[in-house]
Amino acid sequence: MNLLLIILISIIPLSVGYFFYGKFLSKLLGLRDEITTPAHQFKNDVDFVAADKTYLLGQHLSAIAAAGPIVGPILAGLWFGWLPTFLWIIFGGIFIGGVHDMVTIVASIRHQGRSIAEVLKDTMGRRPFIIFLLFLWFSLVYIITAFTDITASTFVEEIHGAGVASSSMLYLGLALVMGLLLKRLPLPLGLATAIFIPLVFVCIYIGPIIPLKLPTIFGWDLKTTWNMSLLFYCFFAAVIPVWLLLQPRGYLGGFFLTLTAGASFLGILIGNFTQHFTVQYPAFVQWSNPQGLPLLPILFTTVACGACSGFHCLIASGTTSKQLSKETDAKFVGYGGMLLESFVAVIALGTLMILTTTQSQTLKDPNQIYANGIAVFLSSFGVPKEFALNFALLAFATFVYDTLDVATRLGRYIFQELTGWRGNISAYLATAATLVLPVIFLTHPIKDAAGNIIPSWKIFWTVFGSSNQLLAAIVLLGLSLWLYKEPFRHGKSNQNPQGQPLPNYPNGSKKFLVTLIPSIFMMMVALLSLGLIIKPWAADIIFKRQWRMDAISLTATALILLTLFLIFEGGKIFLTKSSRKTI
Repeated sequence: MNLLLIILISIIPLSVGYFFYGKFLSKLLGLRDEITTPAHQFKNDVDFVAADKTYLLGQHLSAIAAAGPIVGPILAGLWFGWLPTFLWIIFGGIFIGGVHDMVTIVASIRHQGRSIAEVLKDTMGRRPFIIFLLFLWFSLVYIITAFTDITASTFVEEIHGAGVASSSMLYLGLALVMGLLLKRLPLPLGLATAIFIPLVFVCIYIGPIIPLKLPTIFGWDLKTTWNMSLLFYCFFAAVIPVWLLLQPRGYLGGFFLTLTAGASFLGILIGNFTQHFTVQYPAFVQWSNPQGLPLLPILFTTVACGACSGFHCLIASGTTSKQLSKETDAKFVGYGGMLLESFVAVIALGTLMILTTTQSQTLKDPNQIYANGIAVFLSSFGVPKEFALNFALLAFATFVYDTLDVATRLGRYIFQELTGWRGNISAYLATAATLVLPVIFLTHPIKDAAGNIIPSWKIFWTVFGSSNQLLAAIVLLGLSLWLYKEPFRHGKSNQNPQGQPLPNYPNGSKKFLVTLIPSIFMMMVALLSLGLIIKPWAADIIFKRQWRMDAISLTATALILLTLFLIFEGGKIFLTKSSRKTI
């Protein structure tokens, strides 16, 4: 089968989903341009900063995408085959992931730009709010740990690592300069784009010429040194104003991400007439992964971000909602951003599809499969393979950067909410507290039975996929409750606390079903997946009466109990008549 045909097939449903289902959601939510968004209402030039929707889409996309839509689809394709992976990416993105992201943004801006946890607090009460905050904070700790280690692994790769590290540092420097110029000078965004995007390619070219060979410190090996350096970057990025680094870096990263997908598509198009890219990897491989876990539900939790991601709610309500200039931009940024990420996932899957099973086993790691595939696609129009490899590896590292600093900033927000800390110094203390566990995890190597060191990201990825989908399910449940109660919330005045008019939903509206049905599906998938993860550990305790310390199983068990509690609390709201009274 021809790879180009598969790519073209993916574009059709994603486009139809955006224009039709996205329009349906906009109408259902009653989006209006005349409503003042929190970005304008609470403007402070630090967290609340109104941004052009195109600029914001770039930042939002780069923050939500990261390595998830690359690693997840490639792993799922390796284990189960490309066809089931492809189908889940397309339909999951349209009917679950895009809905999750868009409705989260809308719910947040209608709660003065507050986090999704605060929205759930208004809907479900304080006790579920506290538990949900803890769940979010620990989820962010796992994300920071896993993605920091993935980035460090790229930087210590023997052949291209030092060059990619150098290019990455230059790239971050460019983002800082761009942020300063956009803020201090009347520099149009279009002109800034024309200047700084080419400079990114200069960074890619210069990086291998001046490879960054980081000296080891405190007796750490090179990878641990990089891990600690990246966590220091996370601290710095989480406490400075968003306009200085997060917005310009996000814009460049989003542009880079889109450019990578677009250039890859162009390479596939041209290569179709010269190299004839054919699908060589099997459409279906087997019903279980190497650990013996079944395709259903592991396929869904492995693909993760390429189709649906609970992490997106943190971006959507933590930073994006504070920068949305108009309510109607939620479709473009939230729903459109998710579908673009699904397309990125399809391109990533394509880098596996052109390989034979033997070639995929040789490359092994998803980042190497991705970089090799992008290099092959770009070679179709004459890009040297070495440059293309550096380009792809920098792209991979850049996507992870974009998640790291946002995840740390959000961890800071949540920790401040949990502790009630206020004041300038609280931001630094909360950020440091958020990074304590990642420091501990990444400075204590994990070894297997043979004494070999196991990369930390492989350990944390086991639960990450399932917890990520579980987070999405919980958020969708909370959004369903919010939509269920929304028609009755403001009574006859139909105004928000600021006196602005709100959409007039009719009593008995079933709009909450657009989030409740996906919530039920994702809940079943995630709980079953976590149950399979803890099964061997639980069996040893129950049947063999053998207790062993297993952090992953303990975490999975805690997540299951948390979810059951939130399901119980949510069920009470749906069932009680008081939820239908005017508040």
